Amino acid sequence: MHCSKLLSALSATSVLILGIAAMERASARLPMHNPSDSSSARTAQPTLLSVPGPVIQRLDPGLDAIVPKQPQLTRVATGYTWTEGPIWIHAGYLLFADIPSNSIRKVTPQGQASIFMQPSGHLGSSPWGPEPGSNGMTLDARGRLTVAGHAQRNVWRLETMNPKGERTILADSYQGKKLNSPNDLVYKSDGSLYFTDPPYGLPKQNESDADKELSFQGVYRIPDAIHHKPGAPPDNSRLELLVRDLPRPNGIAFSPDEKYLYVNNSEPRKLWMRYPVKSDGTLGPGTLFGDATSDPRVGAPDGMKVDKQGNVYSAGPGGVWIFSPSGRHLGVILVPERVGNLNWGGADGKQLYITASSSVYRIPLKIEGIRP
Repeated sequence: MHCSKLLSALSATSVLILGIAAMERASARLPMHNPSDSSSARTAQPTLLSVPGPVIQRLDPGLDAIVPKQPQLTRVATGYTWTEGPIWIHAGYLLFADIPSNSIRKVTPQGQASIFMQPSGHLGSSPWGPEPGSNGMTLDARGRLTVAGHAQRNVWRLETMNPKGERTILADSYQGKKLNSPNDLVYKSDGSLYFTDPPYGLPKQNESDADKELSFQGVYRIPDAIHHKPGAPPDNSRLELLVRDLPRPNGIAFSPDEKYLYVNNSEPRKLWMRYPVKSDGTLGPGTLFGDATSDPRVGAPDGMKVDKQGNVYSAGPGGVWIFSPSGRHLGVILVPERVGNLNWGGADGKQLYITASSSVYRIPLKIEGIRP
């Protein structure tokens, strides 16, 4: 994905907000990864920093029940290239991907960061494209880390929280053809796993890539993934294709009652779709839930989560977009870097962690999020 031009006609309030930091990535999503450059692979030092000024664009009074009047946006860690896939581990820390350095990182609430796993995506010795690492992460009901392999072109599960422990590949092909590059994923309460598969983890990141085997970008379901035997090969014959008409499916999340599955599309149109979930786990026809195509600010629909009252939070132009369960756009958490993903953390589940370009941010909210 490439960043759009900065918004040319912001309100006076938004100008103040966006003035809190330069938009270094206004011209591109991220630079090509140079394997000889170790800057994105270093261990970041504690860098807790309060972002000054207002950080909220309020569009609807309904946002007041979600976001405090004067919330504090804190930069928890920085020094990376393109952060993604945050997941709160109940032992009290956050894992996230730094995709260009092909690694999964660990950061504490106090901002102490370290490498958890490297490599996490592409395992070959030859150079890969701009995004050689893993991407979205979640936990299953047994607490096992489940990862969208991205450049590894599969979905895999870590059987223990030992980064060198056994990995189980849950899916890596559909009808005999390699997956594009699994991007983000979510479990349903019945143990089935849903994931998106755009081409962003391929070297050229588009349809012209010689390594691309599928002619479409899909949304898939792995039935009963939680019971896949540790270490067993993937049973790709069970992989179900649910959606194939989105050009760039990306973020994915269930409504609290699991009656709906939200899937967003990053480009060319910036869309959020909502699909009814049938009793067998498949999906009915999708309907448009939100559209940010006309918003020229930096960013696009990407990682997405839901709180316990059904409000939807998603990466979007300018920061994190918040929607009511009915699709009303309530406001935006304005972030000084392009947002890739987000997730709930902290003991109370009300701390929203945001991965954005070179950094990880945190903001306290009023409603507890849905988290594994």
